[in-house]
Amino acid sequence: MTTSPPPGSVRPGSVRPGGRTARVRDAVLKAASDALAEHGFHALDLTEIARAAGVGKTTVYRRWATPGALAADLLDDMAAQSLPRTHTGNIGDDLRANARLVVKTLTDPRQGPLFKALIAASLCNEQAATALHRFYAVRIEEWAGCATDAVERGELPAGTDPHRVIAAVSAPLYYAFLNTGESLDDRAADRAAAAALAAARAGALC
Repeated sequence: MTTSPPPGSVRPGSVRPGGRTARVRDAVLKAASDALAEHGFHALDLTEIARAAGVGKTTVYRRWATPGALAADLLDDMAAQSLPRTHTGNIGDDLRANARLVVKTLTDPRQGPLFKALIAASLCNEQAATALHRFYAVRIEEWAGCATDAVERGELPAGTDPHRVIAAVSAPLYYAFLNTGESLDDRAADRAAAAALAAARAGALC
């Protein structure tokens, strides 16, 4: 005889639902992302999410159990639906494309506040923190291929760590976004990409 796992014991998003379950999940995640972008993680209330999504409160509590679990599932869904990397055949162009995508996301009127809310969630909730780490691991892995290709083409030194290259592109952009409040635009993106490329070519990202 089998028994159902207790609420919250299965990592949110680990099983891709279908049919009505998928529709419920999509509606709840949409309501959660709206609430996070508008009010932040501290105001995320499962009862209000159920009402906004048009689903039963019991369904939401049974499936997600906590605001942290809901934020984690949203991050997993965002990772699964994120855009693939570019393939320009030139490492400089690839890194600029990566940096500009980061800037576009962080400066979007909806995505920017949503990311701030999810980052805030990760600072006070272990499930959200783990999911945020997974999200960035997925994105870095997706773009690391451009550095791997660059090493094979001889554009970067042998032994360059592709993951460190991509992290070096986005790090100053997130720092500006969260800490200094500096303007984020294409010029900032291009500077971040150029700095990461110079470091990689100098052998500092091995």
